[in-house]
Amino acid sequence: MTEPTIIRARIHAPVKEVRHALTDPAAMRIWLAEKAEVELPGRYEFWGRHTPEGDAPHQRLLHADDRTVRFAWTLDGVEATTEFAVEEDGPSATIVSVSQSDYDHQEALAGTSIRGVLQTFWYLTLANLLEHLEGRELTPKIDFTGKTGLRADVLIDATPDKVFDSLIDSESVTRWFGFPIAIEPHVGGRYAMGGFDNPDPAKILELEPGRKLSVDWGDSGVGTWELEGSGGKTRLTLMQSGFDGAQPPFAAWGGILSGLAELRRFHEVPDWTPIWLQ
Repeated sequence: MTEPTIIRARIHAPVKEVRHALTDPAAMRIWLAEKAEVELPGRYEFWGRHTPEGDAPHQRLLHADDRTVRFAWTLDGVEATTEFAVEEDGPSATIVSVSQSDYDHQEALAGTSIRGVLQTFWYLTLANLLEHLEGRELTPKIDFTGKTGLRADVLIDATPDKVFDSLIDSESVTRWFGFPIAIEPHVGGRYAMGGFDNPDPAKILELEPGRKLSVDWGDSGVGTWELEGSGGKTRLTLMQSGFDGAQPPFAAWGGILSGLAELRRFHEVPDWTPIWLQ
């Protein structure tokens, strides 16, 4: 049994509003899942194409009070435990955390179990909870029905040159992604998660300043960022292709999308600071 994975984020909304969003099925259908049904203290369910194994609800409520919601969630035949918790961070902010059992990083890397998506799934989900509560446009969710290609696009309130620089400059990417990334900004250059000590870095396939970046991630396929400017803003389209359709890289894609949420905030929020807490 692995130790629970815990993710914490600061949301600029009062605890009461966050607790409502965590337990109101109408709100959950916005930030969490395609479908949701809640009847406390007996039922807490969500499912649909944006949920792992989302053909039907697989959750069983264990506990709910004013500060926590805990439920069992059966994935790939294993009953894992998930808990939401909220705590005040001053009068108008809340620290929300997700504790997730039965997540294994090696499963995420190998794609051997759908449970491997849980960490990046919850990062993206918390980012969308924040965007919902702060009145911002949500980041596209993972579509777990996508088997041959994954695609998302967003509008960023910044010029293509600024957005492109923040995709290719090592220091900038490290800031908004929240993890060390070292980049050699030329075709054939390394794109190294964790820094250049990474023995198996990705490789840049295409680089057109202000327009396009394409990276070969190996088994996860090829990731492409395409930028199109209009009126001082940028339409950024992300695509992941060339992977094994029997094992789509949903965990990696969830990480890319949760990073995209912070990339947008990096450019759009005055005095930006990361939402994630160590």
